[in-house]
Amino acid sequence: MIRDEKRVKKTIQNHINIHSIWLAMVALTILSYALGKFGFSGIVSVLVLLLTAVVKGTLIIRDFMELRDVSLLWRVIMYGWLWGATLAIFIIYLVSNK
Repeated sequence: MIRDEKRVKKTIQNHINIHSIWLAMVALTILSYALGKFGFSGIVSVLVLLLTAVVKGTLIIRDFMELRDVSLLWRVIMYGWLWGATLAIFIIYLVSNK
């Protein structure tokens, strides 16, 4: 009986955690939208947008794809792709605005 109670408690915690993460991602999306809607531009807004994308990507990889406890190889592949794409976008932005 105790084992079932622990399983139920863990399921409820995971359920609440996923919904909290989803709400955080919605808030970050609204922040990104507001930056564009109110006409913010420049290096600071690009950095905020890219940081928002990295945070959201990390949450998706770690929690929605459930890759939190995978091997180091998979983490390097997933996070490497995320950071590589983000860095490439930032470099292209810097080069195109000279």
